[in-house]
Amino acid sequence: MKTRESLYLSQGLDYYKATMGQVEFDKNRDTIVTFELKNRGANKLSEYVTPEQLLARLDKLKDGWTPEEIAYLAGLTNQDGGPRFTAEYLDFLVDNPLPPVEVGIDEEGELGVATTGAWPLVTFWETVVMSELNELFFANKLAAEGSSLEELYAEGDRRLAEKIAILKNRLDIKFSDFGTRRRFSYDWQRHVIERIATELPDNFMGTSNIFLAHELGLRPIGTYAHEMPMVYGALEQMKGNDPLDGHHTMLRDWDETHRGDLSTALTDTWTTDYFFTDFTPEQAEAWNGLRHDSGDPFEFGEKVIAFYEQHDIDPTAHTIVYSDGLDIDMIVALADRFKDRVKLVFGWGTTLTNDLGVRANNFVMKATKVARPEAPEVSQCTVKLSDTEGKHMGNPEDVELYTRNVARAIALGARAYQLDVAERTETQELVAA
Repeated sequence: MKTRESLYLSQGLDYYKATMGQVEFDKNRDTIVTFELKNRGANKLSEYVTPEQLLARLDKLKDGWTPEEIAYLAGLTNQDGGPRFTAEYLDFLVDNPLPPVEVGIDEEGELGVATTGAWPLVTFWETVVMSELNELFFANKLAAEGSSLEELYAEGDRRLAEKIAILKNRLDIKFSDFGTRRRFSYDWQRHVIERIATELPDNFMGTSNIFLAHELGLRPIGTYAHEMPMVYGALEQMKGNDPLDGHHTMLRDWDETHRGDLSTALTDTWTTDYFFTDFTPEQAEAWNGLRHDSGDPFEFGEKVIAFYEQHDIDPTAHTIVYSDGLDIDMIVALADRFKDRVKLVFGWGTTLTNDLGVRANNFVMKATKVARPEAPEVSQCTVKLSDTEGKHMGNPEDVELYTRNVARAIALGARAYQLDVAERTETQELVAA
């Protein structure tokens, strides 16, 4: 019997997992995906967290969504006034537990976490594992060091007050909380959001944390992450096609499912240069904006404006969402640089919800492998070619393939490449029919 203790998976679930899940359910519900933890920071996670501790917390959440939580999702609407999520998808969520999670210690003595299952279900573990792991890590670290939580919170509040003081005089700066995954704790994230919602009502747009959005009456914020094109690319590769075709297909499926809403495109899954080769002028006009998540943010802004202007599109009618490693100084500098040239929104993460004078963690939980349900033992690795080289992901052979195909696409030029993709897509669909 299901225990139904979720509370939106113990307050660690981000809304974008649900918006992606709807597309995954509609288009690839039986696809098998593996998510794995990768620590790319200086803190060693296993120093303060054991596999048994993390598993004990995750085990309480394995039953998945509760009917009350599904009722909240059912009440959310799209820009056309229709339901954001389909009844079939919501029934699927409430009827199914989440896939099992494996936690251990790897060959380097670091914590290893992996989970494999149907894509529309396994996706929910990402932000939950990360937020639970962070909470355990910092609680155990403070206990081991004998540090005072009260003193730490006082320092966090002092730093938060400085940010608030700056933003009170910058009503042009609009931002959302993107800090669930790497927060210090749920209690601290809630405290931060309550303060900024009260003290910065004209700046603050909402939160990615679906439980806090529900509890505090805030707007839930989220679109899609790298996992969408990464998995779509692997699926195309498994069919013997160019994996880059997955980007085109994924954008089409996203737009079809969400009916033109939530139209902020993430640009750096396989480099932003490739994105602008594949993204058509028609899409640029129709989609609300673009999200930056790696590489130089100022160069990105100039590139976006130039792209819009090249296609006679007004940049001020579109939005750049900055979400990569932001701090208050960078937010202000970007707002000053692009004021009145393009709309800006900031997805503020770690330095909003984990700025208390302790070194934050830097780990990710990414979709790494894809398999078909009829042959789950045969998997294809995913690839990410970030604008920051250290963020590349994938095995060397696949990274080389993607890199070569990206170079070819860029060399062809946008229009020639788009026509080539359209022709190949049409041929593939005719063969499938």
